[in-house]
Amino acid sequence: SGIVLVAINPYEQLPIYEQDVIYAYNGQNLGDMDPHIFAVAGEAYRQMARDEKNQSIIVSGESGAGKTVSAKYAMRFFATVGGSASETTIEAKVLASSPIMEAIGNAKTTRNDNSSRFGKYIEIGFDKRYHIIGANMRTYLLEKSRVVFQAADERNYHIFYQLCASSSLPEFKDLGLSK
Repeated sequence: SGIVLVAINPYEQLPIYEQDVIYAYNGQNLGDMDPHIFAVAGEAYRQMARDEKNQSIIVSGESGAGKTVSAKYAMRFFATVGGSASETTIEAKVLASSPIMEAIGNAKTTRNDNSSRFGKYIEIGFDKRYHIIGANMRTYLLEKSRVVFQAADERNYHIFYQLCASSSLPEFKDLGLSK
């Protein structure tokens, strides 16, 4: 829809995010092909290379809309066209947050049993040849009130339940946790 991409989470894998689709969108101008996350990522990549200026992509939407998955697809596009060693290595290092981060920042909402309740700012570094050379991810909690209050049918952050489930382990004895 113009320069705005509306993402709808179909809750299943579709064949519209494969390698061949990345190559189809690579080098195309925004609007030449159907709206797609790869079209948005490609435009940002081209403008970065052409203007030698930083670019930003904002992924926004309601809980469960697929924002994190969309960011992963954009990262896959950059890793593929940016000549990184392998897309899976980049994805794993940059986007697959450690289980500890996911436990601390994810919670059950009424729309998503594993909803990321923290915002993410991902900064991807490129060299002069526009190859990915690294990335940083900054996170910030969106719902501090969730620690003491959850709406009906929602849960606190996963970490609290995981700690309580592990309360019998010797490492957690001094925490005073109970079932």
